[in-house]
Amino acid sequence: MNRLYTNKCAQVVSCLIEGCSIRSTVRMTGVSKNTVAKLLIDLAGACAEYHDSYVGDLRVRRLQCDEIWSFVGAKKKNVTPEQEKAGWGDAWTWTAIDADTKLCVTYYVGDRSKHSAYNFMRNAADRINGRPQITTDAHRPYLQAIEDAFGTEVDYAQLHKIFGAPTPDASRYSPATCIACDMKTVMGNPDPKHVSTSFVERQNLTMRMGMHRFTRLTNGFSKKLENHGHMVALHFMHYNFARVHKTLRITPAMQAGISDHVWSLEEIAMLADAAFVPTKRGPYKKERLR
Repeated sequence: MNRLYTNKCAQVVSCLIEGCSIRSTVRMTGVSKNTVAKLLIDLAGACAEYHDSYVGDLRVRRLQCDEIWSFVGAKKKNVTPEQEKAGWGDAWTWTAIDADTKLCVTYYVGDRSKHSAYNFMRNAADRINGRPQITTDAHRPYLQAIEDAFGTEVDYAQLHKIFGAPTPDASRYSPATCIACDMKTVMGNPDPKHVSTSFVERQNLTMRMGMHRFTRLTNGFSKKLENHGHMVALHFMHYNFARVHKTLRITPAMQAGISDHVWSLEEIAMLADAAFVPTKRGPYKKERLR
């Protein structure tokens, strides 16, 4: 990968992470559609592998978990059996955020079933050392999934939000007003002062604003489940390692101690190049490591 190609790849990555579609990325960068799609696939796979390898052995005190809805191809109620086999329908992205470092500990794209909840929490447990305090919403599959993943070494509470009746003049897409929150201690001894899902819900907003595939009432939804997952992997790589958090003034990965600098878009693009070896300090050319 020469310097010009690295810069062009970084330009494509910049468009994708700012919410541009593949076609609009083609128009802005002059790169062909097939090339952009292939770069997304290759780079997303490399980002997911990097996350699996280097986001681990974490000391997490407060973990907030939530799931965000989107759909692929069509909403579930409009999907035919043949389209459902192709991956169309509702797609839920599960996210776990460290409330102190704002690091995305893990993410999972699937449905909203017990199976997805277990895979999600099992992956989170494998990355965390110590006894965390976990807060989720009142989604029932979390109960068994957290017990199976963490055993009794966890302080767990659910936060159930109670919404009032919708106002008559509100549109059908406007959410009802939250009038109360009911906290339920499920396991251990969670600190009530830190029972919250505010940070992970703010991350959900960041996903909706930063990925056109998550935007409501548009035709920018994903047409393939695989590409949906690829974009999520690229988003969290950028969020953890390259995006400076305004409150922390560094990236979440730096705050968590798994990175020592703010990654550039060129460094993220290099992850997909076989000539570079990914390390905690970023990608390095193989010749430099000999």
